[in-house]
Amino acid sequence: MRPQELLPTKFLLAMLLLILSAGFANAQTDRLPTRNPVASKAIRQGNALYAKAEYDAAIAVYRRVPPGAGQSYAQSLYNIGVCYYELSRTEDAMVWYRQAIAARQGQYPLALYALGVALEDQKRLPEAKEAYQQAITTSGDKHAAAHYRLGLLTAFAHNYEAAADLFKKAIALSRDQLPVSAASPDGQPGWGACHNNLGVVLALSGRLNEAKREFETALSQTHGTLPEVADNLKLCRAMLSSSAKAELASLKLTEANARTVVGVLDRIVEKNQKQLVQEGLISSPSHFLVQIPYDGYILRARARGG
Repeated sequence: MRPQELLPTKFLLAMLLLILSAGFANAQTDRLPTRNPVASKAIRQGNALYAKAEYDAAIAVYRRVPPGAGQSYAQSLYNIGVCYYELSRTEDAMVWYRQAIAARQGQYPLALYALGVALEDQKRLPEAKEAYQQAITTSGDKHAAAHYRLGLLTAFAHNYEAAADLFKKAIALSRDQLPVSAASPDGQPGWGACHNNLGVVLALSGRLNEAKREFETALSQTHGTLPEVADNLKLCRAMLSSSAKAELASLKLTEANARTVVGVLDRIVEKNQKQLVQEGLISSPSHFLVQIPYDGYILRARARGG
């Protein structure tokens, strides 16, 4: 299964859901003040048009900023890119983002992040990761949104420990950048979504008690507005109390028995199918998957059809 196809995917006997958005806008115009009167007027007027979704008109106004306007010129290039992105002209947007980045000698975290989002839209994931990493580096390791998006891509690549570190960093940074409660001003979930995703990757790493705490925090912070969080918490609690979890925990994964562990897991899964269906954790006993990390590999046991 390809990494970008993992949502929704069934892990650990049932489904754990990552939340793709956490209140981080895909792109937003740069509204930093400028000292150049001509540039300042053009950017102010362009931003007003952008706010009214008059993107073509905004582009025409942003183009009035002269190349000699320094940082403001780079700002206008970036804002043009954002307008093209809103017009679903992603390739054009990336051209302008790159120009903006070059105009600031590569030191433009906002444009680097937006470039990463656009590259991700184009399924150019290695390039997107690099853009997010550059956004993090040029921001002095303080770009919460870039940490979040990079955490998602890292989780999709099954590197759960690294993804956990990125989500933790996003949580620490987003306390200053996103609301604690359910939604940001644009209606997206706040940083409770970061806690949910941290819980997912912890659970996928077998750290269920830590995952449970993250899901509980996410549920509290989002006031129950994200059904994925409640579902994940229910699953995590069931896993902690289930006989399947106890048997899995007691299984010693050594090199000697690694070749037979998948067969053992398959029997454990079969044994608990009825209980899992009754508890509403799965809809069909043939549609779930166990994944156990072992020595750099993921050992899988898939339920047989009932």
